[in-house]
Amino acid sequence: MSVIKECMLKIQNGESILKSDALSLYKEDLDELLSAANQLKNEYCNKFDMCSLINAKSGNCSENCKFCAQSAFYKSKYAKEGYSLLSKEKIFDRAKYNFEKGVKRFAIVTSGRALNDEEVDSVCEAVKFIKSKINMKICVSGGLMNYNQFCRLKDSGVTGIHNNLESSESFFKTMCSTHTRNDKITAIKAAQKAGLNICCGGIIGLGESIEDRIDMVINIRELGIKSIPVNILEPISGTPCENNKPLTEEEILRTVAVFRFLVPDSFIRMAGGRSKLSDYGEKCFKSGANAAITGDMLTTCGISIEKDFEIVKNCGYQMN
Repeated sequence: MSVIKECMLKIQNGESILKSDALSLYKEDLDELLSAANQLKNEYCNKFDMCSLINAKSGNCSENCKFCAQSAFYKSKYAKEGYSLLSKEKIFDRAKYNFEKGVKRFAIVTSGRALNDEEVDSVCEAVKFIKSKINMKICVSGGLMNYNQFCRLKDSGVTGIHNNLESSESFFKTMCSTHTRNDKITAIKAAQKAGLNICCGGIIGLGESIEDRIDMVINIRELGIKSIPVNILEPISGTPCENNKPLTEEEILRTVAVFRFLVPDSFIRMAGGRSKLSDYGEKCFKSGANAAITGDMLTTCGISIEKDFEIVKNCGYQMN
């Protein structure tokens, strides 16, 4: 029996595949791997989830993540051209625009180690303002916040928190020294304790191995997280990753397909970097992925909402 069929059978019997299984899968025939990943998606999570975001507080970040254009440690133009937290009116305007285009989930994303209490109050006011006018699901990506802050966000109407692990524990240490992955996991668990859903993924193309990517997803699986963004590094001038070699589309497809085997019932969300793919990620959506961030990202261009709805229709999905 082939590795693909063995892993399919494990999953269908209610088992989780192991790291060794995933490493073997990555080397299998590409067409067979992608087809099997798509079958698993159809069996276990055959819906499509789309969200949008706003860069609500930008640049001047105190953290030294080597991939980030907003870090004050580096010379990217985005780090210095930052701005403080936007007003609730400006945040609402973007939410309303996306909502009227058909996107029902919206994320308020902020730079920095963590929102302070005053900023949390401002975000809560923005969320209440949005919820009073449109029926939109609101998520927040505000860094390493604490349990009480998460509770306040939930009380304001926030349903989800985003916090990426980025990569494996060992590789993350080479990318950032101002905070740890354990700091991230502590915040994630605090948000879960507050009753919030979690969106947690990472970045591929940092120079990590496929083993690092698999370790990351296994960690996310252990945390019980069902929304997993996959960002593809876009090397930005002025950051330590500016000369990273772009991943091939085959490597991206293989990675996404293996992720589907690891988390068959989760939303695998194509995020930053998707606009650089020749088909804007359509083949990924036919090979295991089933969610997307639409519109512009934080410091890079994304794909228009209209184009993304066209892609979703071409893939035959029902929206979540």
